[in-house]
Amino acid sequence: MNKPIKTGAGSSAAVAVDRNSTVPIFQQVYEGLRAQIVSGAFGNSGHLPPTRALAVELGVSRSTVVTAYDQLVAEGYAEGRQGSGYAVCQMGEVEFAAVAKQEGDKVVKQQNTGPKPFSPGVPDMRHFPHRQWARCVARVARNEPEALVARDEAFGDTRLRKAVCEHILQWRGVFAEPEQVLVTAGSGDALEICIRALARRGDRIGLEDPGYPQIRNFVTSLGMQPLWLPVGADGAELPPADDGISPGLVVLTPSQQYPLGGAMTQGRRLEYLNWAERAGGWIIEDDYDSEFRYAGRPIPALSGFDKNSRTIYAGSFSKIFSNNLRIGYLVIPQALLADFTDTLHRYGGKASIMPQRALAVFFEEGEFYRHLRRVRRIYSERRRVLIELLKAELGASIRIEDHQAGMQFVVSLPDSCDDIALSRAAAAGGLSVAALSSFYAGRSARKGLVLGFCAFTPEELQASVGILAPLVRRALP
Repeated sequence: MNKPIKTGAGSSAAVAVDRNSTVPIFQQVYEGLRAQIVSGAFGNSGHLPPTRALAVELGVSRSTVVTAYDQLVAEGYAEGRQGSGYAVCQMGEVEFAAVAKQEGDKVVKQQNTGPKPFSPGVPDMRHFPHRQWARCVARVARNEPEALVARDEAFGDTRLRKAVCEHILQWRGVFAEPEQVLVTAGSGDALEICIRALARRGDRIGLEDPGYPQIRNFVTSLGMQPLWLPVGADGAELPPADDGISPGLVVLTPSQQYPLGGAMTQGRRLEYLNWAERAGGWIIEDDYDSEFRYAGRPIPALSGFDKNSRTIYAGSFSKIFSNNLRIGYLVIPQALLADFTDTLHRYGGKASIMPQRALAVFFEEGEFYRHLRRVRRIYSERRRVLIELLKAELGASIRIEDHQAGMQFVVSLPDSCDDIALSRAAAAGGLSVAALSSFYAGRSARKGLVLGFCAFTPEELQASVGILAPLVRRALP
């Protein structure tokens, strides 16, 4: 039923709460309030009802209303003001998406820009903390403007490297000194630097199968030979023991395998560390989105167990913070610092110095962790919504591989299904659905779809599943 509520300005609005609906109540509250904000019912800078009062009025828990308000804040429709509740953002500060009526009263939010639905590994930039970031940039520009243009160390901004050390120790169990940290232009740049520093033309490099096509292409472009490491239930298989075949370098995603998801077992991790020590090999640990674990704390990194320093740890802030800033980092064993310094001098660094000190300040003021906690909560809810929508539409005809982590998951399809053709059909419908088989190189490929969920609201996911589900049903044998 519709429950009337009053804004601080005295005008009235209505929130529809249907307890028989499959849409979560917090989502109904959020959508009702957002629609009223967009329509101007609250006016510029009007106040939303107090959370406790609205909860009593609607007959729901206060935590439900707080969750709805948090979503409005995250998307820039409202802001929390200490001591005065929640206020509507001024119209000039909010980018309102176009809405269109479809199928009677069904409203579907249409994105004018941004990623296409189901794009994997993409954060929702509508949640970017613009004001907090601007304050950090302004503080650096005012107090130490030279830090925006001048590099104090070849490996990157000293304060940012210290912040990275504190972050990976707290979140990933990896101990490092700032001198071991190299700031890079994202995770891709980090992996390229590693491969250039540790391998030569003709060398074998162990790569997960399935895995990143971009790494595969880079390795082959340099005249190196990929050695495929099939990924099973325990993680990537170990390289063969034959010295004539075994690689000197492997690239692994042990905390959240891409694209299958799931973590490498502790037993397999120890086997890889033993392999590296015995064979004199090196492990590149690509830990690109490990902070996004929705059940419990993130799994400790493989590097945290490496007592023999045979692991190079590669991390990125692009998936947490912003793809556009392109900031990643490497943690390099002491024994390899000279090799990486030489590689940096020969090929040059790609990481921009401009955002590094501002990001260090962002860490120091705790803004990074506030942002991380917020988007983890939002992405977790979106993951749950997408899984429920797929189950409701496709039921037992598909199998969802949910590892409660990462920024995407795999929907497995029968081997007879052409996932490449299905991906193309989805693209024609305005979706970006990756075919699982396209990530394989060295063996028979599994069939399935890789679906990202982080960059899309529940409303957008619902509309997109409405397009995808009929395509999947037609593609199934």
